[in-house]
Amino acid sequence: MIRRRDLLLGAGAAAAGLGAAPGNLFAQQNYPSRPTRALIGFPAGSGADILGRYFTTKLGELSGQSVIVENKPGANSNIAAGIVAKAKPDGYTMLFIANSNMAGSRFLFKDLPFDTVKDFVPACSFAQIAFVAVVGAKSPIKTFQELNAYLKSRKQNVYGVTNQMAIITTEYYRQRVGFEATQVPYRTAPEALPDVENGTLDFMIMDGTFAAGAIKQGKLRALAVTTSRRHPSLPDVPTMHEAGLTNFELAPWWGVYFPTRTPDDIVTKVGKWMNQISATEDAAAFLARVGSFPLVEDGKTAAARLQADINLWGPIVKAAKIEPQ
Repeated sequence: MIRRRDLLLGAGAAAAGLGAAPGNLFAQQNYPSRPTRALIGFPAGSGADILGRYFTTKLGELSGQSVIVENKPGANSNIAAGIVAKAKPDGYTMLFIANSNMAGSRFLFKDLPFDTVKDFVPACSFAQIAFVAVVGAKSPIKTFQELNAYLKSRKQNVYGVTNQMAIITTEYYRQRVGFEATQVPYRTAPEALPDVENGTLDFMIMDGTFAAGAIKQGKLRALAVTTSRRHPSLPDVPTMHEAGLTNFELAPWWGVYFPTRTPDDIVTKVGKWMNQISATEDAAAFLARVGSFPLVEDGKTAAARLQADINLWGPIVKAAKIEPQ
């Protein structure tokens, strides 16, 4: 039997809920009512910072509130990601980050203090960067097919890497073609450049943002790009798929993430603004200058893209016997 006291308590709880909902809804509808902050896990002046600041400036113009960039470099963006994961889920703290961090860190680092899927909700993906397979300009190797044949004909080869994406992309390439090679790590692409030029390294898969300049300067020869589309600065260079490595696509893309439990309508609103920016001719021209393509994808699509990368990266890392650090 339902008692009168229970009915009164239930009615009171319902009234309290109804009373709270309009205020919360009002806050979300009027979002943002103050500046937001965007964390980027790379230093000021870096390629990631330049990319992020372009979009945060445009996002501020669309939203009517400034977006303040906070650079938190270190641990391959894990410091920045950790801060956002623990932030209040009110829409005022967001993360600009690449898939190489969100997909790769779970395999390359021990004891991460966050889960890249459970602790974040994506608003969108907005840009993709091409990586380029290169050799020195004086190398006798002229095409991607010639590089594959050369590497397979030798018992030992040497290549350079500078980041997570280069490690995974080159390992995936090695597994697909089937050759043996020794990895040489470098802190930056400029440090590796002389060793590619003089033939100390047999080849390198390099960030297209940097490689495009060295190629145009006659220091490197581009053989293929890792994206499904050709590099905007290197229109004559084929994709790996076009060059015979069927369905090869592995390149970094950037997205915007919020802490999990951030209201859906806020996440959707920011995603739509970002998509609106990415769809402009101005954004396409800016991204082409930095060796990138625009992506216009909502949070659901970004989540599926990330999960596909996680499914791909796991077996690659396991086959390569890469130990988490």
